[in-house]
Amino acid sequence: MSQNTNLPDLVIREVTSDIWTFSRPFGRGPFGFLPWGGRSTAVKLSSGDVWVLASTPLTEDTKTTIDSLGTVKWIISADIVHHIFLGQFKKAYPEAKVIGVDGLKEKKKQNKEDLVIDGEYGVDSPSALYGFEDEIKACYFSGFANKDVAFLHVASRTLIVADLLFNLPGTEQYSKSKTSPKIPIIGKLNPESGLLKWLLWSIGDNKDAMRRDIKTVCDWDFDRVIMCHGDVIESDGKKAWENSYSKYLS
Repeated sequence: MSQNTNLPDLVIREVTSDIWTFSRPFGRGPFGFLPWGGRSTAVKLSSGDVWVLASTPLTEDTKTTIDSLGTVKWIISADIVHHIFLGQFKKAYPEAKVIGVDGLKEKKKQNKEDLVIDGEYGVDSPSALYGFEDEIKACYFSGFANKDVAFLHVASRTLIVADLLFNLPGTEQYSKSKTSPKIPIIGKLNPESGLLKWLLWSIGDNKDAMRRDIKTVCDWDFDRVIMCHGDVIESDGKKAWENSYSKYLS
């Protein structure tokens, strides 16, 4: 796909005046059998700079929307998996810093991608600052299999994550698609399901580290949750977080 090609199944939404999401179908498993959905999130900071969790293609309409917010200063890979489209964003925004997690530099090197990674959570000092921390807090989950980072946009009380939380089926992500968002056999994978609790427990490689970081997020003030896979949780996001991680918190 050309970087500038628009996608008919892309859903662009203004969540708040400073947050926009870019959602579309995305399949996981053999032949993309599981309708997981994908989402990028752009946040405009008070400085006018823009922070982007880049997890979907940089289409022309995506770029137009992001450019209307301000100057992209940070391109974020929120874990070791959500990195496919970083190169597209970096090419369009060469002055932006690419921030990822432990292992991202090596993965891009193995993929023979000439992409400069400006920061890696889990490699850089825990006290390292990338310039957005006054408005977007971060907590690196070193004990999580995918090395995820949770982000909090303080002003809007919005938690932004990749694989730390799911809320499937992703009806918004499949709203312009002829494919059903319903997951075969499973049906739902959301904070109310025991399956999600089991999944999050099983991919926690270090339970003590997980408990520490889960509690850090519990102490944050948020109501909304924007995740890469599934519908945005518009309210009671803190309750959804605590329910999803109840096996760690009990």
